[in-house]
Amino acid sequence: MVKYRVLIGKPGLDGHDRGAKFIARLLRDEGFEVIYTGIRHSAEEIASVAVSEDVAAIGLSSLSGAHLKFFPDVVSELKSRDASDIRVLGGGVIPDEDIPILIESGVETIFTPGAPAADIVASFRKACEAHQKENEGNY
Repeated sequence: MVKYRVLIGKPGLDGHDRGAKFIARLLRDEGFEVIYTGIRHSAEEIASVAVSEDVAAIGLSSLSGAHLKFFPDVVSELKSRDASDIRVLGGGVIPDEDIPILIESGVETIFTPGAPAADIVASFRKACEAHQKENEGNY
């Protein structure tokens, strides 16, 4: 089985990281190699780490209400680094009306509180498989 590399990040000034740590542990326990950046990082820092660590996907967590700013900023930063093949998934306390805006900005999937763990794992696996398929021959 392929061991996919993913990054879990907390953009902005949001200091609540319980959910991000839960997802990091969940993915690790499911066989993913997880890099957790910790709290309070800029979109630039998250994208830089993602590129330098050669991850297939990024999971972003937001509880502060700044998801409409920071999630698209990470997508934009990846594009500026010619790394738009890295998939971005997001989660946290995100109003339903914001989800289509985030999807349109390039975030693949949004998880809200209560999302089943199996769905989260399946979405990360799907994103990593898509990344791998897009980069066949580059590994």
